[in-house]
Amino acid sequence: MFTLVFLQIQLQAQQQDIRRAYFEKSSFNSEKDSLPYRFLLPEKASVNNKIPLLLFLHGSGERGNDNEKQLVHGSKFFAKAVTNKQHPAMIVFPQCAEGDYWANIDRQIQDDGSISFNFKAGGAPTKSMQLLIGLIDSLTQLDYIDKSRIYVGGLSMGGMGTFELLWRRPELFAAAFPICGGGNPEIVKSYNTKTAFWIFHGEADQVVVPAFSINMFKSMQQAGIPVKLSLYREYGHNVWEAVFQDQEFLEWLFSKRK
Repeated sequence: MFTLVFLQIQLQAQQQDIRRAYFEKSSFNSEKDSLPYRFLLPEKASVNNKIPLLLFLHGSGERGNDNEKQLVHGSKFFAKAVTNKQHPAMIVFPQCAEGDYWANIDRQIQDDGSISFNFKAGGAPTKSMQLLIGLIDSLTQLDYIDKSRIYVGGLSMGGMGTFELLWRRPELFAAAFPICGGGNPEIVKSYNTKTAFWIFHGEADQVVVPAFSINMFKSMQQAGIPVKLSLYREYGHNVWEAVFQDQEFLEWLFSKRK
């Protein structure tokens, strides 16, 4: 038993070392607020060798200000694609503040322990969303970023943030990949019909029910937006584990441009 626990701790430490080795620390500052983020750049990025920008929005469990926890899910998957030169890109993992959300939502825990979400179709952005938009605006000004290949995705709370960000900045993104998230189908009418979507959800998800993704998918289909939906029968809320093994997804994502 002691050996097993020791090996688990050792493996976790190795995974953390991988994330720290690849992703540099930084923060976006605006007046009195700041947004921590980690970023990864390939070896060769220049005005003559422009690269895509990919932003990944974490879930509620990774909120804080340590500029570390947001790398728990997905960082190794994307770092491998960049460091093996398969898909050179700037990868950015911002961190939402504790107690805040990427998306403008009401989240309530019911008497039976289930969670209900009310996705607002308007209103001011959250503080973290405001900072995120500021960060994106600053990054897109870098002379080595290919502005025709800007991507965003996220899981759970980050999937919700992805749906909302595409409403707030519809002209910006070439592709988006919300994972086990949701949104208000009313916002879809403001989406750019040239932005490609691939939505992922676990059919057994009891935290964020798959109906939220399905409703967004149907609304996007009706609006003429290029969208794919993948439902995984054997997965619950941890569906990102399947997504981060899918090389087809990676090829799809980096093939998209405005």
